[in-house]
Amino acid sequence: MTPYPFDAPASQALLERALAVTPGGVNSPVRAFRAVGGTPRFMASGNGPYLTDVDGREYVDLVGSWGPMILGHRHPAVVEAVQAAAADGFSFGTPSENEVRLCEEIVARVEPVEQVRLVSSGTEATMSAIRLARGYTGRSLIVKFAGCYHGHVDSLLAQAGSGVATFALPDSAGVPKEMAAETIVLPYNDLAAVEQAFAAQGAEIAAVITEASPGNMGVVPPAPGFTEGLRRITAAHGALLISDEVMTGFRCSAAGWYGLEGPYDAGAPDLFTFGKVMGGGFPAAAFGGRADVMALLAPVGPVYQAGTLSGNPVATAAGRATLEQCTPALYQRLDEVADAITAALDTELGRAGVPHTIQRAGSMFSVFFRDGAVTDYDGARAQHVPAFGAFFHSMLSQGVYLPPSAFESWFVSGAHDDAAVDRVVSAVPAAAAAAAEAFATIDS
Repeated sequence: MTPYPFDAPASQALLERALAVTPGGVNSPVRAFRAVGGTPRFMASGNGPYLTDVDGREYVDLVGSWGPMILGHRHPAVVEAVQAAAADGFSFGTPSENEVRLCEEIVARVEPVEQVRLVSSGTEATMSAIRLARGYTGRSLIVKFAGCYHGHVDSLLAQAGSGVATFALPDSAGVPKEMAAETIVLPYNDLAAVEQAFAAQGAEIAAVITEASPGNMGVVPPAPGFTEGLRRITAAHGALLISDEVMTGFRCSAAGWYGLEGPYDAGAPDLFTFGKVMGGGFPAAAFGGRADVMALLAPVGPVYQAGTLSGNPVATAAGRATLEQCTPALYQRLDEVADAITAALDTELGRAGVPHTIQRAGSMFSVFFRDGAVTDYDGARAQHVPAFGAFFHSMLSQGVYLPPSAFESWFVSGAHDDAAVDRVVSAVPAAAAAAAEAFATIDS
């Protein structure tokens, strides 16, 4: 194909309108392309593995709405479920059967989860899980890991990954010092640091929260035994373990990362958070876990949590229809697609002499433009970000839409057929050459 031009007039015109009415012209920071430069693409439609922007350009989508579109865009079963639910009403502010069915589906898939509470976003899920852990233990301190992102909760924005890493902000303005002081930030994959923190303040720590397999500093899976160690340490000190599966839940396997790595000899996490895939592209998320912990939530217990649109009948219909399509055959196809793309990346980047490391969690993967395994946030940041920018724009010009940040996961879908995969693979050699040139330019 003839490469798309760098300029995108229709997207630029929309950006100028958006800049007048919303900060940065976007409603979530990474979308602004600040990390890679150029004009963010305003999308007009999605179909299967493809996105089409307002300039009429078609792209193979490797963002997938940042994970939810595991079936691809506009999957017929999800469209049918959404249309049927919408025909009966958009929101009731009452219980409905759809929310019960979605909760049943989640509980059936993740063995340690006995009860769940539905919310509207991953941030809301982690915020509520933290409140519940504090209510259950009567303690206030939370342990998190540098580079793990758990939404824009005040106390959890200390050394987060994702957009915070993209914009090189170690913390966020607007977070009170008193709130930040309630969070202990430790290096990821460092059990010795966790042991030391609990030895010093274990009686005050309510919970450890960790991404089940981090994807917000790029994909950095837990080292063998790390999750097991967290369970052992927290149990010994009476603290809870919260596994954030907003990204990995139902994406890495039918039971998320827990389905790949668990069960653990030391026992399961006490609480889990979910989002993305379980909403099928609609605003839906959840937190859940042991029944005795969940029993502290109102109206049964004293920990208050509520939401007007929680359990929305249309969103829960989309989520349930999506999970019903998440079959063994789907997960096999996701792995096949990820295998083909990562093999091409490794071959062509190697041929071009570009230092790189590819890491995976199930079918989620990311490319670090540096040599050597990445095990923590410092390792993720020690990559050649300009090389990623050059790689990104070469792929974009060839009709492949990647995450516009070096610190994000790439996502494939069951709709990525051989034609879509071939288009991605055929774009990699030129993008690898662009990355090699960026390395040479900066290093000289």
